Amino acid sequence: MSKLRIAVVGFGNVGESAATAVQMAEDMEMAAVVRRRARRPTGLDRDIAVIDDLEKLSDADVALLTVPTRQVRSYARICLRQGLCTVDSFDIHREPMWEHICELAEVAKAAGTSAVTAAGWDPGTNSFLRCIMKTVAARGVTHTNYGPGMSLGHSVVCRNIEGVHNALSMTIPAGRGEHCREVYVELEDGASLQQVSARIKRDPYFASDETVVKEVEDISQLADLGHGAEIERRGASADAHNTNLRFEMRGTNPAMTAQVMVCAARAAVRMAPGAYTLPEVPPMWLLPGDRETKTKDLV
Repeated sequence: MSKLRIAVVGFGNVGESAATAVQMAEDMEMAAVVRRRARRPTGLDRDIAVIDDLEKLSDADVALLTVPTRQVRSYARICLRQGLCTVDSFDIHREPMWEHICELAEVAKAAGTSAVTAAGWDPGTNSFLRCIMKTVAARGVTHTNYGPGMSLGHSVVCRNIEGVHNALSMTIPAGRGEHCREVYVELEDGASLQQVSARIKRDPYFASDETVVKEVEDISQLADLGHGAEIERRGASADAHNTNLRFEMRGTNPAMTAQVMVCAARAAVRMAPGAYTLPEVPPMWLLPGDRETKTKDLV
């Protein structure tokens, strides 16, 4: 079989890890890197095209959109209309997520292609695990505790707040699915910490969590890309109570996100036209290899 040709759109922490994961995959090859400036990243193979415009992207099967969540929709529209499948790690839960899915589905169906969205580790693989837990304990309560660790999406939001030069947002678990956001900011000259703090707390990314904003001189002294989560469901299976399911993960945030996105690319090219979250994807479609081998290995 021919290898899947993958374009990586954006080349920050997640994009760099995605390019590495693609080049390590036995069934994939890099088609291009798309970034705002067509400057070749250090160490990237000379055979891989580096372009600065999505409209120039051709000869690719899937575009991995490793860009901030609030840019995903506009990038996805362009790629889908060009006939590419897309994979993204959109990470705003609940209502904004559903609106995003519906809009991508409309564009994808019109173009006859597909999008796998929210395909990181949370939302993403953890969403799938929460779904599986409900199949075992049909009635009950699920709590997801994130962190402690740096949230890439929340940090990007803070960096775009007026008056902020640089920022880092840490997720601190408080238990029972509640969290505190510890935000550290380098302020621009003349900026007010009080005003910056108010702007951050009003943003939808932070509005539902307790948030503390602190000023620091050098964000680089705090940077740590580690993150993780614990998911626990307590409930009942049929008429039996005391079912307790627990999952724990720890790792490097951008590398985990990128690896899931790369695996989702395999599924994207097999899905009917439309937009899908990871729990809607057959899990074996995320893995390389033939059906018989995977079935023998996993079932």
